[in-house]
Amino acid sequence: MTKGRNVLGTEIESCCTSPMTGFYRDGCCNTGAEDLGAHVVCAEVTEEFLEFSRSAGNDLSSPVPWMGFPGLIPGDRWCVCAARWREALDAGKAPPVVLAATHERALEFVSLDDLKQHALDLAS
Repeated sequence: MTKGRNVLGTEIESCCTSPMTGFYRDGCCNTGAEDLGAHVVCAEVTEEFLEFSRSAGNDLSSPVPWMGFPGLIPGDRWCVCAARWREALDAGKAPPVVLAATHERALEFVSLDDLKQHALDLAS
């Protein structure tokens, strides 16, 4: 696991603990070799993004009790796959992000400028 830096170059902050998110279910968008999906973008999901993700084959709204997944509702924060966030961006459906909680590995998939355009935590 790489607990590292966020896209701003500082120590990564927690994305969400209710529901508990992160590939390692530690509340952070940490990543490592086993995280093949690069769950590194801390997004505040919207209904539009949830519908987009469902249509792309990843239903994030429905609970999966055997995996301890409660299902997401608009407003929940979740570490989403960087490639899926990029797909949503290209489709005009990208949810807002928390830069301080988005792992720097996201920059392998999307530009900092694109993330900043959707940032919840960017002071002007």
